[in-house]
Amino acid sequence: MSYPTPWQGQGSQQPWQGQSSPSMLAATADRERAVDVLRAGFAEGRLREGELEKRAARVYDARTVGELMALVADLPQGPQSTVVQGPPAGYRPVPPTFLPAPLPPTNGKAVGSLVCGLLIVPTLGLTGIPAVILGHTARAEIRQTDEGGDGFALTGLVFGWLAITGWTLLLLLLITAAASST
Repeated sequence: MSYPTPWQGQGSQQPWQGQSSPSMLAATADRERAVDVLRAGFAEGRLREGELEKRAARVYDARTVGELMALVADLPQGPQSTVVQGPPAGYRPVPPTFLPAPLPPTNGKAVGSLVCGLLIVPTLGLTGIPAVILGHTARAEIRQTDEGGDGFALTGLVFGWLAITGWTLLLLLLITAAASST
């Protein structure tokens, strides 16, 4: 069973010709060309049926031309070189205005507050006080430096204050019980 490829026998015409940037997003036509290369490799006995199916599934999941090139590079009809020759003709980089804003770094004390807050159960509330201290410190730093992690700090604060409140109520209950028994 032989599957013809559109560029077989056409000499210099290769898939992805003129698209030398591996980070370029792949089009549906690029994916179909890659599947054609895989089918030709299967027809020539270079691939087993299971490998053809696995690679074809990966082709349809691929996001970039570079991922497609990697899937067919070991086959004769695949791209001749995976070396980037420079940007394709007519390529213009995306202006920084349209790129997504980078995420701010997360405050380390906020992460510490969250960890201490989550550890109140296995430590029976002993990490509640560090969670509160780290949470308040982290929120103050986040307001000054525009770092991320305010949710982490707030979660640590809530759990920390719950642990402190629980221990306070337990101690008050024990003191009341001791005072009423005398």
